[in-house]
Amino acid sequence: MARPIHLARRFFGSLRPGGPRRSDAEWAERWLLPAERDLWRRMGNADRRHGVRVARRVETMLGAGATRPVLAAALLHDVGKLDANLRTYGRVVATLSGAVVRRDPEVIGDWTRTRGFTRRVGLYLQHDRLGADLLALAGSDPLTVAWAREHHRPPDEWTVPAEVGHALRAADDD
Repeated sequence: MARPIHLARRFFGSLRPGGPRRSDAEWAERWLLPAERDLWRRMGNADRRHGVRVARRVETMLGAGATRPVLAAALLHDVGKLDANLRTYGRVVATLSGAVVRRDPEVIGDWTRTRGFTRRVGLYLQHDRLGADLLALAGSDPLTVAWAREHHRPPDEWTVPAEVGHALRAADDD
């Protein structure tokens, strides 16, 4: 039941215009490498607000364990959504489409080999892999890259430390 609640909160939160407060954006950017900062600035307003909320929660949960790579992971875990270039309602369609095909990699792969909206839906549903690639190219810490790739996977498939993964997941789901 937590997933539908999370998605509903993300949907309604995405309807609010504007990015994070200036103080939150400045706080976030202090944790990012220059190339990560460039990616952060390209992210949509709702994704940046969400990233700040996740990072602030992770900082509270982990205290000194909230290292720069961990907070960068919290801030940038959804950076792969950039490639899809979908707005709120397109993201709703993509999420529902992914549920219908049970995120079947073959179907989603077929979608990415098309054009237009269908391709963008396919890209959106691969945002974890695409985000990890973007972060690796940006020179991000391996933990930051891994979390972007793994944040939708079950805990037994994580390569990040369990305590970190559980804090990141709890902060993202809240």
